[in-house]
Amino acid sequence: MSEALLTRREGAVLVLSNNNVAARNALSPEFYEAVMAALREAAADPMIGAIVLTGEGGHFCAGGDLRQLAKRRELPMQERRAKLEGLHDLIRSVRDCPKPVIAAVEGAAAGAGLSLALVCDMLVAAKNSVFSVAYVKVGLTPDGGATAFLAEFVSRQVLTELCLTGERISGERLAQLGPVNRLAEPGQALVDAIALAGQIAAGPEQAMACIKDLCRQAPRNTLEEQLELEAQYMVRSQATEESREGIGAFLEKRASDFTRLRR
Repeated sequence: MSEALLTRREGAVLVLSNNNVAARNALSPEFYEAVMAALREAAADPMIGAIVLTGEGGHFCAGGDLRQLAKRRELPMQERRAKLEGLHDLIRSVRDCPKPVIAAVEGAAAGAGLSLALVCDMLVAAKNSVFSVAYVKVGLTPDGGATAFLAEFVSRQVLTELCLTGERISGERLAQLGPVNRLAEPGQALVDAIALAGQIAAGPEQAMACIKDLCRQAPRNTLEEQLELEAQYMVRSQATEESREGIGAFLEKRASDFTRLRR
């Protein structure tokens, strides 16, 4: 595993931690590749039920490395685009991972760091964490899906203000806007995220992958499209061992044990 990414297991939870502390966890191609590899391995490991993405040294991610971005002006446009796709491939990998991914944010999540936090399925943020669409401050435009993710929960006017001002907003303010699942005391975001991930990791693996996809598709689908997708997944899930266990446990008045089905 790359030094850019630290990994560890907490029971059925895989913790992935950005390890570029000297640059406040600015992004790098090494980080992209390491996270994508870890997500692929997690997707194939039935004993991993959920993933937490966080950062070392008190910050989640300061976004792109401006020293590297400054050098790209000398490259042909096609090469600049190719380098950008590394970030976008990372965003797609988090989105498409069948396991739930939870961001645990302390300190700053700026620029592409904001995108990385928001692409996760759930978000745990420290009250004093700071989020910003910082691109305008350095004469750049947003990437990593920042505008798409923000548009899911704020009005066009608020989206435009956040992007044109690069204003820093606290975890508490972001929670008011909608995307924060748990608001943690300073220094406790990772602890709370692992607790949430552990709760989710005990659930039915196949059903949760379908549920994640339903939730991802819902904002973009028409009602008819979503009804069709729900029907496909419901019919499929009715025939699984997971539903046999879940329904059986309910009727027998006992707790479901989905974990045994993964062994």
